[in-house]
Amino acid sequence: MNTKKQTGKIMLVGIGPGSIEHMTARARSAIAEADAVIGYSTYIKLVADLLDGKEVVKKGMTEELDRAVDALERARAGKKVALISSGDVGVYGMAGPTYEVLFQAGWTPDSDIDVEIVPGTSALNSCAALVGAPLTHDFCAISLSDLLTPWPTIAKRLNAAAEADFVTALYNPKSGRRTRQIVEAQRLFLHRRRPDTPVAIVKSAYRPKQRIEFTTLDKMSESEIGMLSTVLIGNSNTFMRDGLMVTPRGYANKYDVQSGDAKDGERAGRSLSTGLTGWLETLHASDESPAQLAARYGLPLDYIVELLAEPLEQEKAGDASADENA
Repeated sequence: MNTKKQTGKIMLVGIGPGSIEHMTARARSAIAEADAVIGYSTYIKLVADLLDGKEVVKKGMTEELDRAVDALERARAGKKVALISSGDVGVYGMAGPTYEVLFQAGWTPDSDIDVEIVPGTSALNSCAALVGAPLTHDFCAISLSDLLTPWPTIAKRLNAAAEADFVTALYNPKSGRRTRQIVEAQRLFLHRRRPDTPVAIVKSAYRPKQRIEFTTLDKMSESEIGMLSTVLIGNSNTFMRDGLMVTPRGYANKYDVQSGDAKDGERAGRSLSTGLTGWLETLHASDESPAQLAARYGLPLDYIVELLAEPLEQEKAGDASADENA
């Protein structure tokens, strides 16, 4: 009699925005090979056409840990389980809670249960694709849900993102019970950004009830926003043109955009004249005190002191990476 313990598998699958054509090939094949599919009821509906003949377990919005426990139980029984999330499973998805449950149960990567993460397109990517090119420069994502995160922590992150001039994607911006969080996010950003900063609000990207609204930071909280919405707040350079939201990559800092020629003092393949090397030279040549320099640039005093104590180095010559096209 064969008494060998069966080996199960948990596949954490990001299904993207929801439409089948925007799912990765691996996401579709993972669901196809699964014995059981577990997910929030709305996500299950999005992949209903792929679930024939499978055990389907639907869970509610706040039952993330239950989904992970159910997946573990079935994997222990030797089943292949697809635990699905919309967007990317590792971005506000089921990857984190599942690993927490696994580690609590004593699981290790060497255990008899295999775990695979199948990445998907996150909401900020799918929403950005619908509104133009808002994420071409540095950006961050912040969830406004305070169900598990203290509000002071969220507020601190919002303030830091606004001050650092990140394009910011707000996840979980509003629900039936949580209506003030988006107002406070707007208030914090207005302390750091112009009132006319472009904002895009995308609901149900690539789903039947998709809705896109463009507005400005000062009008943002007046828009129709819900749990299925993602809010994209531009940075100080983001602009609207012909119904598109665009954040420049920064080429105009270095080149004449029409001719493509480098501006005076700039060289292709080298850092900006105001890049790290040039900035360090400016620091060392300044007659301002370290405290004044720290205040000017909004940087820690200790950091400025350390830089000033170091000798200047010449920038090393090297090839510019293809994606920078510097």
